[in-house]
Amino acid sequence: MPKPSAPLVAALVYDGLCTFEFGCAYEVFGLARPEMGPDWYRFATAAAAPGPVRGGGGVQVHPDGGLDLLVEADTIVLPGWPGPDAKAPEALLDVLRRAHARGRRIVSICGGAFVLAQSGLLDGRRATTHWLHQQRLAAGFPEIAIDPHALYVEDGNILTSAGSAAGLDLCLHVVRKDFGSSAANSVARRLVIAPHRDGGQSQFVQRPLVPPSGRRVSALLDTIRTRLGEPWPVERMAQEARVSVRSIQRHIRDATGMPPGEWLQTERLAHARDMLEETKLSIEAIAAMAGFGSATNFRQHFRAAVGLPPAAYRSRFHAGIAP
Repeated sequence: MPKPSAPLVAALVYDGLCTFEFGCAYEVFGLARPEMGPDWYRFATAAAAPGPVRGGGGVQVHPDGGLDLLVEADTIVLPGWPGPDAKAPEALLDVLRRAHARGRRIVSICGGAFVLAQSGLLDGRRATTHWLHQQRLAAGFPEIAIDPHALYVEDGNILTSAGSAAGLDLCLHVVRKDFGSSAANSVARRLVIAPHRDGGQSQFVQRPLVPPSGRRVSALLDTIRTRLGEPWPVERMAQEARVSVRSIQRHIRDATGMPPGEWLQTERLAHARDMLEETKLSIEAIAAMAGFGSATNFRQHFRAAVGLPPAAYRSRFHAGIAP
């Protein structure tokens, strides 16, 4: 049995439950994973009223407890919501505010962002939701800074994801923060999905078929990921893809939601984090392999992006390796 100290993840269940979004949370946090050790997550479901709730496809869920269970949890998951216009019970909104005031982490998947918006907890924060509903969210809650491209957004202890499957990306991100990249990679392998998807949800918005030049750009991005230690100015990217500089900038933004330089920096930082967590390489070696050049440059960029210097990050997320 899990130790009492194992983090508790509580998922909200409700009539009209979005079963796929709920399944994302359960698959990542609720399945028994003995290979992860006794400190792996505990999982529970909470509802506003006693008795079973009905989900899509006729599924019934018997909740483990009431809304107070959310306040006790270390992480709260809001797995979707019946619709953008569906009002959340005031009791639920009050509990979310109380949980946030106590420092609990709140994760919303897809339409769950509308519950957080109704609570006021997204005011002044960055957030995202499914691209189909972003305009509705922006119109109803103008105080929210909506990121139209992100698969998920983390702003303090409140995290939001885009459409349904992006919930898996966000849940794996939570695992990565709590237990490190190795654990997240292990869960991803069990789910037979990529541990980290590149790009944003803009790539899934309906658009014309990708032209041949776009396919070359996709191959270019794969090549760059395997050779991050090399210099990749935008002129070289354009030459490799056999398109103009202006075209490569447009293609990469369309594919990833970011301009080329920002995408490259994101890839380098992700690669550096993996090496800090999973290898004994020196900071100097990681700086070179990730494409930052000098250790000084690496430390500056890493701290600005992550909030910790590389050595401190390694100590926190890979305790078996000395900084």
